[in-house]
Amino acid sequence: MDITEADKRLLRQLQRNSQISNQELAESVGMSASACWRRIKTFEENGVIVEYPAVLDTAKAGFQFEAIVHVSLARHELTPVEAFIEKVASRPEVVECFSTTGEADYHLRVVCRDKEAYNMFLEEFMFKLPGIAHVRTNLVLKVIKLTSQLPL
Repeated sequence: MDITEADKRLLRQLQRNSQISNQELAESVGMSASACWRRIKTFEENGVIVEYPAVLDTAKAGFQFEAIVHVSLARHELTPVEAFIEKVASRPEVVECFSTTGEADYHLRVVCRDKEAYNMFLEEFMFKLPGIAHVRTNLVLKVIKLTSQLPL
């Protein structure tokens, strides 16, 4: 799908404020309300717009523990990898998960109520997953930038 400059303006506005009315959005990007609505529907149908999230402050929402967890698998056979992905994706503590190159195979952003909850997450979940060779935790000391916005 080709994204025009007008589309980029529209998407930038939606990333800043997905609660904006269609009329306000159309006016802000110089489109008619009907053209704006059709374009948004096209983005949704083509998977350009996946969802409209609210970005929360983890501490203010009651989560005092945040970490980046680096996971290395012992083997890269299809079945254990698929099982790992399925199980990690189902855990609410895992708010982001990336398959990457480098020392670790996966990088997870994990948010918990406190360190005791994180310890339970490790002991009752991560350490019981088959095929994991190493788990390394880096504590998040301060969030410098948190966004769901792409640089359009």
